[in-house]
Amino acid sequence: MLAALAAMMTLSASAQEGHVKISGFIRNYFTYDSRENVSGTEDLFMYVPKDESISANGTDLNAQSSFRFAALTSRLIVDATGYEYNGFKFTSKIEADFYNGVSGVTGTAVLRLRQAFVTMSKNAGTLKVGQAWHPMAADMPDIFSLNTGAPFGPFSRTPLAQFDYKFSDNFSLTASAIWQMQYTSAGPDGASANYIKYSGTPEIYAGVNYTNGGFIARLGLDMLSIKPRHNNGVDKVSDRITTLTPFAYVQYKADNSFTVKAKTVLAQAGEHVSLNGGYAVSAVSTDGSYSYTPTRNSSTWVSLSYGKKVQAILFGGYVKNFGTTKAVMGAAGVPMGYYFSKNSFNNMNQMFRVTPAVLCNLGKFSYGVEYEVTGVQYGDKSKGMNLEKGLYEEGLHWVTNHRLQGIVKFTF
Repeated sequence: MLAALAAMMTLSASAQEGHVKISGFIRNYFTYDSRENVSGTEDLFMYVPKDESISANGTDLNAQSSFRFAALTSRLIVDATGYEYNGFKFTSKIEADFYNGVSGVTGTAVLRLRQAFVTMSKNAGTLKVGQAWHPMAADMPDIFSLNTGAPFGPFSRTPLAQFDYKFSDNFSLTASAIWQMQYTSAGPDGASANYIKYSGTPEIYAGVNYTNGGFIARLGLDMLSIKPRHNNGVDKVSDRITTLTPFAYVQYKADNSFTVKAKTVLAQAGEHVSLNGGYAVSAVSTDGSYSYTPTRNSSTWVSLSYGKKVQAILFGGYVKNFGTTKAVMGAAGVPMGYYFSKNSFNNMNQMFRVTPAVLCNLGKFSYGVEYEVTGVQYGDKSKGMNLEKGLYEEGLHWVTNHRLQGIVKFTF
């Protein structure tokens, strides 16, 4: 059936002087964790280890090991290239996997949209429209873990319209208007795209890119303006929070065997791109509208990769929560409203991850093993928040998860 579908699409594309290619891979993960974590479906996409949960007899209930394996991240990709019209060159991509329909580790994996976009190019300009990688998330470390470095770097595929303009062989500009779908902002109704929907304002990204041989550098600034509440149940309200997030990325490749990459982000909020952040209520006006203050979150990762057939990989990441830009409204150390990432906790103070891995590549077949240690420093919520800083600073303590992961992958 797949061959027939490919033949039909190839014939259709040929009539338009284009070419369609089907590709993808079968991928199995085998994963052991030493404690409970906040993780994505099938617990494969790991964010942070959970804080201690001490029972009446003094036992940490989250110090529980687990194991699972699954092939639901196997992927199917269709690329269309080679179509031209009046000097414009068109390409398109649709990409899906089966990472949906599973709750925890139970259920039936179903097809899920990852990317679906079209590009139109002429001379030095390229326009991309559709579902694609967020421009701050597109460059990733070389680790094979499904989280690809999150939450130490942005992670989001999202609806966007992106324009790239190449000024020279080395310099280009990227400008994007971005919406939300799967990766969304936090708020009083939980994680939702309604906050950007009622804002009437797309997320805006602008950045400059430099390439020279094996060297790549990017600098960018992301702006998001949302309305956490569009009414208070009686009247319309003028709630709005606008955040600015700068980021930088560098990469160097030598002889296709050694690669070093690094990315750093200073995010205001940032939960909509899977970072450890959010925002809190800072004031209430006479008309019932809220003012908000975002968290400031520094997230940085570095990855090293060496080898071709046998690939040695090392990843290191660090996150620091600096608290909010203004005082949080509340009383007795209890915040009035603190809307944090659904993938983390607002009593997180700092976090690190170290991931060494070895991957063996035998043509289209790959297998490897990866060790991931993630530590988080949490504050004790029972001691209250420092409302001036928007931080839990009392009773600081570390929890650590050890993850051992294997991968078997065949690419076609």
